[in-house]
Amino acid sequence: MNPSTSSAPDPKFVQALQQYQDGLRALQEHKFDKAKALFQKVIHSSVRELADRAAIHLNTCNQRLERQANSFNSPEEHYDYAVSLINLGDFVSARENLEDILGQHPQADYALYGMAVLNCLMNRTEDALHFLYEAIQANPSNRLQARNDSDFRNLADDPRFTELLYPESIDDHSR
Repeated sequence: MNPSTSSAPDPKFVQALQQYQDGLRALQEHKFDKAKALFQKVIHSSVRELADRAAIHLNTCNQRLERQANSFNSPEEHYDYAVSLINLGDFVSARENLEDILGQHPQADYALYGMAVLNCLMNRTEDALHFLYEAIQANPSNRLQARNDSDFRNLADDPRFTELLYPESIDDHSR
């Protein structure tokens, strides 16, 4: 074997590997713009095995950058955004946003109400009833709003829903 023909590492692979490692480091440091640029370089390299992995991390960067772009001036503004996601049918993102609001403001009755609506639309009856109960406890005016909200039509025949919305009729029947 001729020592001069020993295989040296491919310079393109070495460069792509370095960019990939730098991208991972930037991602861990929450420097998403920098990481995104590095992962894009790896994807455009001819190193297929790294490009596939970089594409996954690039997707993470894009999601994080989108979340940062959606910074809100108030929890109410954030809630409006979550409602718009519900209206678009993006229930997963809507849930994430409502959970973010509730994580920062656990007694935000409007976010509890939004979770009730979301769960109802997703046919998660138990969760919908739980969140509606919590929303009414936090703000009794949510009871009146729910009475007229067509998003709760899936619950219309559930006696537990009726009890939540019309507790006075239960009191009348018990006399």
